[in-house]
Amino acid sequence: MMDGVILSPVARVLGGRPDMYEDNWYDVKAVIRLEDRFEASALQGLQEFSHLEIVFQFDRIDDENVQSRPRPPRKNPDGPLVGVFAHRGPYRPNRLGVSVCRLLAVDGRDLHVADLDALDGTPVLDIKPYLVEFAPTDPVRQPAWATHLMSEYYKA
Repeated sequence: MMDGVILSPVARVLGGRPDMYEDNWYDVKAVIRLEDRFEASALQGLQEFSHLEIVFQFDRIDDENVQSRPRPPRKNPDGPLVGVFAHRGPYRPNRLGVSVCRLLAVDGRDLHVADLDALDGTPVLDIKPYLVEFAPTDPVRQPAWATHLMSEYYKA
């Protein structure tokens, strides 16, 4: 059994937002550029998909800022105290983010995307095509506070 996991970025985010602020991620455009060790053929067939799932690292979060105790979501003082695994934010033990974004174009080793909530320079750990079959088949349930806090996240 391994004591740790070592991952190397497969790509980097270029463009988009340079700094983090919540909300209004809809139509924020960026490029995901494969690392030099990959040829463009690694993306062959991806242009047939409308959306991608991107796994990335919140690389600007220092270890001392990682949260493990219950806290209000998005620092909302009116929100309920919830544990780190009831949040999707960056202050997580492994600082991993997962985002579904629109694929606009494939150009060589570049993926042109929109709605990716990762910052310029962010290391990308994996790229997957989004498949409808991986979406939940049962109705999705979430607390009202989550719906309220996220209502502006992908607004233009």
